[in-house]
Amino acid sequence: MIQVRRLNGKEFMINAIYVETVEAFPDTTITLTNGKKYIVRNSMEEVQEQIRSFYRSIHVLNLSQLKGDDDDEE
Repeated sequence: MIQVRRLNGKEFMINAIYVETVEAFPDTTITLTNGKKYIVRNSMEEVQEQIRSFYRSIHVLNLSQLKGDDDDEE
């Protein structure tokens, strides 16, 4: 889950697994896989970092593998 803030300032959580797109028009708009859209105060970069952190926390995203720092390649 990631925490975001509505335009009126109210905070809420979104399940990051269901985030399909994050766009800025100029407000940040998060679209879920079911088509539901949320407009939030958070910047696109903030949302992106929260999603990355979420995936790292559940061990779905391992940056050392993406960078090629894998020790198994020796």
